[in-house]
Order: sequence, then C-alpha cells, then structure tokens
Amino acid sequence: MDLKEHIRGIPDFPIPGILFYDISTLLSNPKAWNHTLNVLEEIVEEWKPDILAGIESRGFLLASALADRMKLPMTMIRKKGKLPGDIVSLEYELEYGTDTIEIQSDAILPNQRVVILDDLLATGGTLQASIDLCEKVGANVIGAAVIIELEFLNGKEKMQISVKSLVKY
Repeated sequence: MDLKEHIRGIPDFPIPGILFYDISTLLSNPKAWNHTLNVLEEIVEEWKPDILAGIESRGFLLASALADRMKLPMTMIRKKGKLPGDIVSLEYELEYGTDTIEIQSDAILPNQRVVILDDLLATGGTLQASIDLCEKVGANVIGAAVIIELEFLNGKEKMQISVKSLVKY
C-alpha cells in the first residue's frame, strides 16, 4: 500500500512556505491506518523494547496503538506543564529559540529498552531531545520510528540510534 496516497499535503501551514503533511486522512482510513500499524509493529518488534514512548501529540497515537498490540507499557513525552506529579524536564534549541519537553520521573525504569514514536521526522531536534530526556531518566533508547521522514532536512543523519520511517519526502 502506498501510504503517500493517504497523507494530505497542506500548503502554507502553519506559516507561509511550509508544506504540512497531515496524517488525519491516514487516520480516517481504517485500512491504511491498520497497514501503518502493521508495518510499524514489524519494525518495532525487531528492537525488542520494554516500553514505548510517544512524542506529543501525534506520537501518542502510534505509541498507544502499538503498545496495546504488543502488550507493552507506553509513556508520554510532553510539552512543558502538561504532566502531573514528579517530572523531569529538558530544554532544547529550536531554529528560533528554545522549547522544553518533560516526562514523569517514574515513567521509565533504569535500563529499560525504549523505542520512541512520532508521526514525522524533520530536522531531528525534537527526536534528539526526546532521546536525551529518556536517557536522563535512565532509559536505554534503542530506536525510533516515524511515519514520515523529510529526508532533505537530514534529521536522521544527526541521530546516534536507528531511526526507521515508512514514507520519505
């Protein structure tokens, strides 16, 4: 199945000059979504993870669905101020400024094998920050998987872990 047929490009969103790859059309097609999850499950199974981590917010969709299928726990990597309880934060650089992501301090046990999931890999900044954050709480991040990779931004080349993608633009 060609997943590109189920991903809608939205020009000039969120700002002029950006082509946004919208997976809502993929989510609205049960056959295409099931295929996406099947392929991702095959990829993730090879790493033999102990836990899956989803990056806010579309990464939650992937991580929770795969965790259910694979009978694994799942945790969330969220934007600052969104998680209750004892949290661990990491501030990271963006093209113009900084951002902060957080995880609950007890979400991942020391040395647990973690796979991180998100919908899209662009420059790699958020994914690398998520890897760093998981490692900060003692995780062993063994891989990451995304639906879409924007190859021209070279995000994968910056990663020290294996990153798999289903669709490349």
